[in-house]
Amino acid sequence: MMNAAFPQVRIVPLRMLKPETAERLLNMLTGIAGIRRMVVHGPGLPKTVPYGPARGSPNPHSDRRVIQVGDAQVALRVQVGEIILEVENPSVIDEIRTLCDGFFVGFPYQLQEGRFMKSAPTLVDYAKYGPDADQTLIGLTDPRSKECPVIIRPQR
Repeated sequence: MMNAAFPQVRIVPLRMLKPETAERLLNMLTGIAGIRRMVVHGPGLPKTVPYGPARGSPNPHSDRRVIQVGDAQVALRVQVGEIILEVENPSVIDEIRTLCDGFFVGFPYQLQEGRFMKSAPTLVDYAKYGPDADQTLIGLTDPRSKECPVIIRPQR
C-alpha cells in the first residue's frame, strides 16, 4: 500500500501550453530532486475525429507530437492544461514554486496544493495491472487507454 502522506501540487497555467513550452517546463521539473510522480493533464487530442459528420477521418493537430522529457520520448495525446506532481516532502514545493515563478513570466499560473491523484489502488488498477502493480502507477490508470504510461526517471 502506498503512503498517502506525500504532498501533491498542481501547476495550472492561464492558457494551454504548446508542446515546445511543455517540453521545456517538464525537463526543468525532472531536474528537481524529490518529485515522485508527475501527470500531464488536459483535453485529449484524438488521432481520428470521434464524432460528427467527419467521424473516423484523420484529425491533424499540430500539438499532437512526440517530445523529449529526460531520457524518455513522450507522445503528447493531450493539450497540456495542467501538471500534477506528487513530491516527497513539502520543501520540494518551494523549489517548484521558485522554478515556476521564473518560467511563467509571459502569462500567469496557479500553484495549488491538495490531493489530485489517487494514492490507494482502485478496481481499475487491479484489473489492468494485477495485485502486484508498480506502486508508482497507482491511481494513474486510464481504463480506456491501450498504451502504457511513460515512466520518466529523474535526472541525477
